[in-house]
Amino acid sequence: MPTDQTAVDRLAASRDNDGQAFLGPHHVQAAQRLERLIRRAQLAPRLTMSYDPARVGSKSGGTPGDIADSASHARQRLNRLAAQLPPDCWGVLFDVCGVGKGLQAVETERRWPRRSAKLVLRIGLSQLAAQLGLLEQAAGPEHLSARTWRSERLPIIAEDCS
Repeated sequence: MPTDQTAVDRLAASRDNDGQAFLGPHHVQAAQRLERLIRRAQLAPRLTMSYDPARVGSKSGGTPGDIADSASHARQRLNRLAAQLPPDCWGVLFDVCGVGKGLQAVETERRWPRRSAKLVLRIGLSQLAAQLGLLEQAAGPEHLSARTWRSERLPIIAEDCS
């Protein structure tokens, strides 16, 4: 029976003995943003044939001038993110979030011990979340100023109806 759950979804749903999730919401959000950025950069593998006339007759895969500006900007952003992360973390993030590989496939390809890819994935997602400004806990300003011109709040329903 096929499942549409990704490795990130499965790790976010798994709980340890204390009931804590292996991946927090900020990890999942970082993975989703990376996946969208990779799709926008047109780096995700295609599952279907492209019948675009420009691609059907050409012998090459296309030139850099053939991609849209949005894809070019997304690729530049990916390059900046990749430069700020360790290479092993970036490789696992790209394989899992961008290509959709499973953790066991990543471990087999890299000849890593079992369960090591999920630790590298979590480290990479933590660093990616920090780069994207995603925090484990939501935080706002400590003191908010009043946003009304009235000095006191009027009651919605009058207390004395007589």
